[in-house]
Amino acid sequence: MADLIRDLVSGVIDSALREILKKTGATRTAARRAKRRSRQTTSGGGLLADILEAASRKPAKKQVSRRRTVKARSKLRRRSA
Repeated sequence: MADLIRDLVSGVIDSALREILKKTGATRTAARRAKRRSRQTTSGGGLLADILEAASRKPAKKQVSRRRTVKARSKLRRRSA
């Protein structure tokens, strides 16, 4: 009889704790963060080698002049007039 009561009480306590923990979100395991990879070390060529390496990776973008929008042009006209 005592075992039956103890099982009943422990079952109620377990379910209550589980419910409380579910509401607080404590049951979730923390997401593992990806390990950061260390930077590759250069061969020690100095500043010039770094510049050459950066230049060889990607070409510079061509600069283009941007045309003003109609709104910007009318605003410019109003300001100067």
